[in-house]
Amino acid sequence: QVQLVESGGGLVQPGGSLRLSCAASGRDFSIYSMGWYRQTPGKQREWVASIMSHGRPNYVDSVKGRFTISRDNAKNTVYLQMNNLKPEDTAVYYCRRFSEIPLWGQGTQVTVSS
Repeated sequence: QVQLVESGGGLVQPGGSLRLSCAASGRDFSIYSMGWYRQTPGKQREWVASIMSHGRPNYVDSVKGRFTISRDNAKNTVYLQMNNLKPEDTAVYYCRRFSEIPLWGQGTQVTVSS
């Protein structure tokens, strides 16, 4: 069974950094676009960033210049480097595989607070 497992969340002060990882099991990781989303209580899940199979990234405007999405196809892993974090970045972050049947991870909590 294919799974996505996120890690790397935690508590960080404003201005700090975190790197999230999403490890995928199964085959053919490299052919899929991958993405990161986030969700806060009472709000819809929000797209944050995505990266195509050949590596082209896209970002929501609110994180441009601060977040970087990347992938290592040899490790079946996608990353989200988050710098200059702000309190409004606080959310549960989810990894997603863009496939005919979307695949989601279980989420990892990111809290930005002093």
